[in-house]
Amino acid sequence: MLDMIGEGNIAALIGAAGGIMLGLAARLGRFCTLGAIEDHLYGASNGRLGMWVAAIGVAVLGSFALIGAGLVDPGAIFYLAQAWSPVAVILGGLMFGYGMALAGNCGYGAVARLGGGDLRNFVIVVVMGLAAYFTLSGPLGLMREALFPTRPVEGTPLGIAQLAAEASGLPATAIGLVLGLALLGAALSIGELREDRRALGWSVAVGLSVVIAWAGMSWLARTGFDAIPPASHSFAAPVGETMLYAMTASGQSLSFGIGSVAGVWLGAFVGSLWKGHFRWEACEDPRELRRQILGAALMGVGAVLALGCSIGQGLSAMSLLALSAPLALGGIYVGARLGLRQVVEGRLLGLGPDWSRDTGA
Repeated sequence: MLDMIGEGNIAALIGAAGGIMLGLAARLGRFCTLGAIEDHLYGASNGRLGMWVAAIGVAVLGSFALIGAGLVDPGAIFYLAQAWSPVAVILGGLMFGYGMALAGNCGYGAVARLGGGDLRNFVIVVVMGLAAYFTLSGPLGLMREALFPTRPVEGTPLGIAQLAAEASGLPATAIGLVLGLALLGAALSIGELREDRRALGWSVAVGLSVVIAWAGMSWLARTGFDAIPPASHSFAAPVGETMLYAMTASGQSLSFGIGSVAGVWLGAFVGSLWKGHFRWEACEDPRELRRQILGAALMGVGAVLALGCSIGQGLSAMSLLALSAPLALGGIYVGARLGLRQVVEGRLLGLGPDWSRDTGA
């Protein structure tokens, strides 16, 4: 089957399967990073924040179940197998979060809204993808690597469960499962989420999309011949990769990231049609467009420095309890809070131009 279909095509299909679930969750379940933070800060509601915690809990439980069954090798996954700079991760998270607030969406949300006909997010997607590749392998690539080099980890993978297991002597799988259950329990303690079965169901779907990715790509890494590493969803560099493929498909092969981006767009498109929400929208305010372009550029650069976006670090890396994930998530939250203060309240630390907008996330 691998020879007939091609390993790159199979990886893209695995990415698309989870991506469609994520796209549907965005349009039908209102699963949104910035929307959750806005609700928490300005709407006196923690329901969508609870959806995030529940999704992470499900992803952690599923991922460590796979690790315990020997179906996923944590030492082969980038988030655990590469040493990284805490300064870069925190700085990148702050940049990403601030840019997300300016743009009005993260990369995943922008692709999902584009699937609903919002052409404003086409600009965000293009600029973010360009900025990510500009930082990853473009003019800023050498500077980034000189300032914040990465290198393979020797010894214990850089995961909370693995390091705790080394210190305590307890099995890493058991530690991961307990922490996953604790996260899921924390989410269910939020009454809004507990009473909204639809929201809870979509949270489970989001978490399972990450588990499907680790299971499928780990299987491909074990059985394939092209040394394709295990991967899960992220929406910064893969957006740029998708743009490159769109321009040079005859000389490129498909990948998990391309399938994931396409799957989110397709799932969001189907979900918006199902709900009757599909409509063409465009930006009519030059000030808004300026803010979105700046925010998208900050997200692209920040995601590369942080080694992932709100989905890449917030769900994929968190599902493995990678050490970098809480730092990146904390940076994204603080950056988003500062950005929302700039955009919603028209000030940043008491200063700054009036960039206020209707949130509507």
